[in-house]
Amino acid sequence: MKTGNNFCGSAEHDVSRRAFLGTMGAAGLVGTTGAVHALSEKGLTKALKQSNKRVILLWLAGGASQLETWDPKPGTVTGGPFAEIATDIPGVRISELMPQMAKRMKHSCVVRSLNTRDGGHGGGAQMMMRGRKDEPTLKYPDLGAVVARELGQMESQVPDYVNFYTSTEGRNSARVSPGFLGARYGAIHLHDGEKLTLPNIKKLDTITQGDHEARAQLRQLLSDRFAQGRELPVVKSHAAAYARVHGLMSSEKLFDVSGEPRKIREMYGLTQFGEQVLMARRMVEAGVPFVRVSRAWWDSHGQNFETHQELVPELDRVLAALIDDLKQRGMFDDVLIVTMAEFGRTPRINGSLGRDHFASAWSASLHGSGVKGGAVFGKTDAKGEKVTEGEVGAGEFFATILEAAGIDHHKEYHVGARPIPLVNPGIKPIREVLA
Repeated sequence: MKTGNNFCGSAEHDVSRRAFLGTMGAAGLVGTTGAVHALSEKGLTKALKQSNKRVILLWLAGGASQLETWDPKPGTVTGGPFAEIATDIPGVRISELMPQMAKRMKHSCVVRSLNTRDGGHGGGAQMMMRGRKDEPTLKYPDLGAVVARELGQMESQVPDYVNFYTSTEGRNSARVSPGFLGARYGAIHLHDGEKLTLPNIKKLDTITQGDHEARAQLRQLLSDRFAQGRELPVVKSHAAAYARVHGLMSSEKLFDVSGEPRKIREMYGLTQFGEQVLMARRMVEAGVPFVRVSRAWWDSHGQNFETHQELVPELDRVLAALIDDLKQRGMFDDVLIVTMAEFGRTPRINGSLGRDHFASAWSASLHGSGVKGGAVFGKTDAKGEKVTEGEVGAGEFFATILEAAGIDHHKEYHVGARPIPLVNPGIKPIREVLA
């Protein structure tokens, strides 16, 4: 993992102690009671699978270059050293660094015409994750929180929203937030890169499994007696909260990929990013509606080409593996895979052989649920400096993701008496890429 020349030095990359303690505190609340292996219960597993739509977001933190991925410009002064290659869609060519995805473009959709107008890490991340910027008195929910709200199930005992962000770079600038939806739809964070599991969810070693299960049964007995004759929302909410904590603790097994066939693990690659994306597949299979996996160190202000020569092949392998894995399991049509970042990289190559932040003409991709495979939307000019066809902003891309995931972008929430639409008025999804 790179730690040096691709870091722009922005304070937005720093991790504040307050933010760190806040997220750790939220996670720590999970571990106040014992696991009851909810996922092993046949009835629960069946219930979890009844809701099929899921979203996996591969967040390319720092801003991947569109020129070294989805929109190459070989042979131009901005094109860099890499060639373009043909794909399984006639006329569609992508970077030679993505040979696996070139064979799978019929399953993929690329948007090459994003103009999101914010080249800052924090502002760009907010735009892409929420489709708009917060108002002074109103904090909007991010994509994961909206998906958790719309696709999560009250009876589900797995998390609705899991956020893998195990690197330090960009973690603070790409923070997620449930906004006005509240903590119920916030992300469960995984920050610990050394141990790929949720912190504080294990049963204490001093408690035997028998005692642990007996405690759960006693709590359930007392809870059922108390609930008799008390059809109060607060009682149901309290019981649901207990069930959810138990389920979260049982989710620990989802982080253990050691039981996966070696062939599957090698298909994703034995890297942290590969293993986390494999975990994401395990989670959506178990019923988690939204998982974000972040891969950092794309901020290539220096040595852009070496950086992308390392990172793009990894992304190519992991994304292709995820598509193949979901297809083999019959889940591809129900899971939407999104790759995006806070912005792209400048066509201009700077004095350090890097590319800087660039929000005016860049690319993102969609795969699976709700999108047309083989579609390429939008076009940039010969040097990749501006959009020439199909310009869209962060709001349109956000609305497109919602629709592809089966969520009506016209829907409104209410904050008090004020109706709040999921996207700003006038914003429409990119119909040309929706199935």
